[in-house]
Amino acid sequence: MKIKYKKIEFLNLGIQPFANSFLSKKELKKKEKKYKLSVCFDKKTKLVSIKKTFSSKKMFNNKYPYRSSMSKTVNNSFKLLSKKIKKEISPRKILEIGSNDGSFLKNFNKKKSVGIEPCSNIEKITKQNGYRTFANYWNKNTALKILKNFGKFDLIYSANTISHIKNLNDVFKNINLVLADKGSLIIEDPSLIECLKKNTYDQFYNEHIYVFSFIGLSYLLKKNNLEIYKVENLSVHGGSNRYYIKKTNNDKKIEISSYNQFRKEKKYGIDKINTYYSFKKRVEKSKKNLLLLVNKIKKQKKRIIGYGATAKSTTILNYCKIGNEHIDYFLDTTPDKQNKYTPGSRIIIKKYKKIDKSVDYIFLGAWNFKKEIFKKEKNFLSRGGKFITHTPYPKIIC
Repeated sequence: MKIKYKKIEFLNLGIQPFANSFLSKKELKKKEKKYKLSVCFDKKTKLVSIKKTFSSKKMFNNKYPYRSSMSKTVNNSFKLLSKKIKKEISPRKILEIGSNDGSFLKNFNKKKSVGIEPCSNIEKITKQNGYRTFANYWNKNTALKILKNFGKFDLIYSANTISHIKNLNDVFKNINLVLADKGSLIIEDPSLIECLKKNTYDQFYNEHIYVFSFIGLSYLLKKNNLEIYKVENLSVHGGSNRYYIKKTNNDKKIEISSYNQFRKEKKYGIDKINTYYSFKKRVEKSKKNLLLLVNKIKKQKKRIIGYGATAKSTTILNYCKIGNEHIDYFLDTTPDKQNKYTPGSRIIIKKYKKIDKSVDYIFLGAWNFKKEIFKKEKNFLSRGGKFITHTPYPKIIC
């Protein structure tokens, strides 16, 4: 059964390139593929999603650049969660959907763990480390293959992946096939309420089809005989929610955190279209003020570089029309991004190194790892260096 969505467009983020389509020097001569990025609210399901979507094969392939292991914050989050899972759930078998380079799975016994990762260039890293992984997209064929080879799992985990898949109804239907009756599904994704509060409109790009709320997610889960029994609010990725999900016939108790999350979202107006019109006004003001701030700095003959050539920064740079005339270059630790250029804005990306003394300001592309970055760059700050951020509003941080 396919769910019909009644969407109301509330935010236009302009013409955008694919967020992770970093360009080689040769590709600078070619015309980039772009699309109109607009964001919608569904009055029935209460889901928030981008309007135009693309096939998974166009976005997740053998050239995908993101590596979760590059962030200490993410690694620490996975490590802490793994300890909690071992203590509270003690799973006999673990399946991860969207296992990336194995940052989560590495915390578990190889014999107990299975990973699904469609980007083969990343999947092979986990496989080389001895884990059973499959370079497949999550669909019915993959679910049946996993079921045949490994049976059902008492723990299924997915971080920042479910929101990338268009047909959520199929996603949860196929998860139901391989989840044990007494098992738990844990997913974590950016929090919609945090996105709205912090004006982080850069959570929206071609891969982030959805930004989830408890209310919207609950609607879809119910359609597939699943329900949330616990919620944890996380600081990672600028504010995320970790949802603990069970089958409805599982007698596991629904915890107070679920009720609290529901009440918090209702109070904020997550299920009301006017909430999103207000967000739109704040985003448009943010765009104007960020460009004014950057132009003011450039008029003072100061030097700006970027830190973290993230998919999120692609949305900001292209929406605000900030390019290589504003930012000299980006620093990034990800090998597949280095010596390439940012999509659309075409700013060169360099291998991370110690901050040059000629740099006055750094634009935080990886703002969601601010604490980690500030700790790492304390010398830059101590000599008077300053950071620029767009959240919760454009400002200079020193």
